[in-house]
Amino acid sequence: MGKPSGFLETNRQAGVKLPVNKRIRNFNEFQSDLSLEELQVQASRCMDCGVPSCHAYGCPVKNRIPDWNDLIYKGHWKRALALLHSTNNFPEFTGRVCPAPCEESCTLSINRRAVTIKQIEKQIVERGWEEGWIQPQPAEVKTGKRVAIIGSGPAGLAAAQQVVRKGHDVTVFEKDDRIGGMLRYGIPDYKIDRSILDRRLNQLKEEGVSFETQVKVGIDISAMYLSRTFDAVIICVGAQIPRNLVIPGRALNGVHFAMPFLIQQNRRIAGDIIPDNEVITAEGKNVIVIGGGDTGSDCIGTSIRQGATSVTHIYYQDVPPKERPPCNPWPEWPKTFKTSSSQEEGCERFWKYQTKEFIGNNGVLTGLKVAELDWTRPADGSRGTYTEKPNSEKIIPADLVFLSIGFQHCEHGPLLMDLKLELDKRGSIQNDENKMTCLPGIFVAGDAELGASLVVHAIFSGRQAAEGVHQYLTSGRTLKSSV
Repeated sequence: MGKPSGFLETNRQAGVKLPVNKRIRNFNEFQSDLSLEELQVQASRCMDCGVPSCHAYGCPVKNRIPDWNDLIYKGHWKRALALLHSTNNFPEFTGRVCPAPCEESCTLSINRRAVTIKQIEKQIVERGWEEGWIQPQPAEVKTGKRVAIIGSGPAGLAAAQQVVRKGHDVTVFEKDDRIGGMLRYGIPDYKIDRSILDRRLNQLKEEGVSFETQVKVGIDISAMYLSRTFDAVIICVGAQIPRNLVIPGRALNGVHFAMPFLIQQNRRIAGDIIPDNEVITAEGKNVIVIGGGDTGSDCIGTSIRQGATSVTHIYYQDVPPKERPPCNPWPEWPKTFKTSSSQEEGCERFWKYQTKEFIGNNGVLTGLKVAELDWTRPADGSRGTYTEKPNSEKIIPADLVFLSIGFQHCEHGPLLMDLKLELDKRGSIQNDENKMTCLPGIFVAGDAELGASLVVHAIFSGRQAAEGVHQYLTSGRTLKSSV
């Protein structure tokens, strides 16, 4: 490394967040960047650790983190960008929305604060855009093979870029009115401004990717049409079926899944008019979010920005420990107590609550009946068991409840039924080591094969599927020849 002693001389520094009272006034991104000089100093903290777990264990796309940290420290920005793009098509997305498992597996994080990997990644690619280093890379030779990609989320976009750069013709089908999947509809604008997505889409278009929106594959076009028209297909439809909470009062007006609420806010910012009878707004309401994770935090941040009277976040789990327990050693993801940027903005958090019933009046939600739980956790810190505390039931006032308790699997609609694809026990699409399903020429990537996961996992899966498609097509096989 350029400066082996850097981590001893310099403390961690990341971008500064706007104060809460300023950032909740709008849906703009709120974390600043470091100066180029400050970023080079931060890159010098990457120690010569020998076995870089950030790359080998923590990063799902296998970013060569120590290498581009070293290049940044030495001032070789353009080479660092090329190295970053060699493993990650969209570092400007992951540099904003990834939870950074690389940092939790950084060797420094054993007993110090980790290298600011996520911040460095984001600023490498942003400088690439500013300097004009990021340009379309159309294939020099076209193969004449046609590939259909179903879904335009991070997996579909990564697969599309990798496939089109191999010289194959790519058409991406999207059921929504705009391209981007979860990147467009689902992640709040204060986490990723949509102009960041649009500039990358322009690059893909100039590289030769065709996009068709408002196409429900399996309904508007059939599986037979895909088989006759394309040489390979990659299914990247995501895991969009939410887990439900089937308890009394579930049908009350005011109880919603998280995603329709988040999507609607994305559409407002995009300029869409929401019909009055479909509006979901937290303004002036007591809001409860059930379930943790990024989606639950996004509901909190969005509710606060809409002007909620109060926001309450409840979990059925026990309070996580502040330090790693013996069963959760480095470099694993730490299952410890965390506070998201949205939770910092103002919400009450209650642990060990089991939701018993939605309470209402004349079909409208007025409260949530909960009971407290007693958790028993083994000494080694592993997952424990719980019982309900006697006489602990109470009602929390609520005008709006968002269910954020995870997702089950992809939609098992007409396309999957027509293709008769094999599913695993979770309901995800089964595939081999090349991401090919039980049908030759039909591949799968992203949450459709992984279950609900991170953007960075989706990008890696899309890249793997693209490589599988390329090997399949160059072997002389095609989907059309197998029909």
